[in-house]
Amino acid sequence: MKVGVYGGGRMGAGIAHAFLLTGAEVRVIEASEEAAQAARERVAASLAKAAARQAIPDGSSPEGALTRLTVGDDATALHDVEVVVEAVPEDTALKKTVLQTCSQQAPHAWLASNTSSLSISELAKTLPRPERLIGLHFFNPVPASELVEIVVGRDTAPELVELAQGWVKDLGKTAITVQDSPGFASSRLGVFLALEAMRMVQDGVASAQDVDTAMTLGYKHPTGPLRTTDIVGLDVRLAIAEHLASELGDRFEPPQILRDKVAAGELGRKSGKGFYQW
Repeated sequence: MKVGVYGGGRMGAGIAHAFLLTGAEVRVIEASEEAAQAARERVAASLAKAAARQAIPDGSSPEGALTRLTVGDDATALHDVEVVVEAVPEDTALKKTVLQTCSQQAPHAWLASNTSSLSISELAKTLPRPERLIGLHFFNPVPASELVEIVVGRDTAPELVELAQGWVKDLGKTAITVQDSPGFASSRLGVFLALEAMRMVQDGVASAQDVDTAMTLGYKHPTGPLRTTDIVGLDVRLAIAEHLASELGDRFEPPQILRDKVAAGELGRKSGKGFYQW
């Protein structure tokens, strides 16, 4: 299978990693050659860590997987792939532009967006064949995550839904299939819980650590909502919350503590500080 990944950041590199371990040939497209080489380094580091944890299939090796990885800044390299997964930041205009490019350069490929909250139906509006777009919402970190949320847009072809379920199975992950709606299932529930946890810290109810411990020990969540927010990125959570508030109402209005931390550059793990020190 030949797979394109447009965007080689943390999520894109993780998606490339996951497909490489299925034996696929993967082509990662970035905005510049420098960014493309950085994407290669991310994938290589991710594969090496997986090998150290013995989390790669028998008979596979990081070196072997990397021989099937191509990186670059020329989208014409996507011309013969079977599917392109878009993995750029959560910005509707940017995603539409990237998907249009993918559609032009890979007219016979299926398209997937790794959005966590944006409407698949809206993203498909400017595509010549909107039925060829589906949502594949991967979770961070992609290699270790067991879940992929398949999001079915208004025009998504039933054939594509079946194909996507097969791709997720081949990745060794579990799929849930949801209809296109604000926040889908996972982000809508996850963000709602995280926002209430933030309000509790803001109101002095409990510390971030104690709020998270309530959920990890009391409800068996593997990670508390505030630590998860740090891992995802406070700026990402803020953007999703603002989108959900515009679509679903005030219950998703971001609390001031989130806005203040993002304004101060406290974005979570990637900046070294969020609700926790990293």
